[in-house]
Amino acid sequence: MEQRIPVLVVSGFLGAGKTTLVCHLLQEAQRTGVRVAVVSNEFGALGIDKALLGEGDNAYVELEGGCVCCQLSDSLIETLQMLRERVQPERIIIETSGVALPFDTQLHLWREPVAAWVGDDMAVVVVNAEQLAAGRDLEGTFEDQVSSADLLLLNKTDLVTPDALTQAAAVLQSLAPDTPTVRAVQGWVDPALLFPPDLASLRAERRATPPEPHAHHHDMFEATELPIAAGVSPEALCAHLQQLGALRAKGFVETSQGVRLVQGVGRRIELLAPTLPPPSELLGRVMVITRRAR
Repeated sequence: MEQRIPVLVVSGFLGAGKTTLVCHLLQEAQRTGVRVAVVSNEFGALGIDKALLGEGDNAYVELEGGCVCCQLSDSLIETLQMLRERVQPERIIIETSGVALPFDTQLHLWREPVAAWVGDDMAVVVVNAEQLAAGRDLEGTFEDQVSSADLLLLNKTDLVTPDALTQAAAVLQSLAPDTPTVRAVQGWVDPALLFPPDLASLRAERRATPPEPHAHHHDMFEATELPIAAGVSPEALCAHLQQLGALRAKGFVETSQGVRLVQGVGRRIELLAPTLPPPSELLGRVMVITRRAR
């Protein structure tokens, strides 16, 4: 019988730490010699995640400008089939955009031709502890993501006080009382929790019957590219981004103190030295995601 390939869907709201988690999983795969293929989906169309994760070879594909759960679903199927044929991975990770829904993404794994070779699939939803503690953006897309998780990863637990963390965990428990939760700092988690053995074949039996789609709605989001001139001071850049009131900001900027990776989640704006020099065409470009006015 042909070996089936397990698929991990990594989802979570804007800025939860999905790319950081995928980076850790890739590093661990390199250390242990496991062949992992990654499909990364950005809502905007700059290709920032590709620069962060590293292009690698044919085992990394980025789908831009839409969501793999809906607009890019056909591209997702084509990409998965291509990866199987060219790379023959032992595991596949699908990193959805921050506005995509994991359950709807998983439904496409039942489509041919990938249904013939996809093994167990699991959705881990990364949750920002700071967002929970602040009670920010916890309706709509966030609720849909959390409610369809197989495992919740409560991330960024180092950014909140112990009392706030207890409160955040309680809110998450109320939203998804039957879903196991693991706490993490900077997305670190043992891969064995995300690709666990199925010794009793219980999860394999789940694939015998296609799941029923449930009603959901997409919140309305807009992705806008914000040009930033070289030489801007870090203080001025942070102040400007905070004034925008964006849900998420991400990009590379040449500041007066050097090239920085911009990571903005709500009012928290971080300017980090990139581990690798970004492509020159990405400098001075920040993708900003806001919620459309109803």
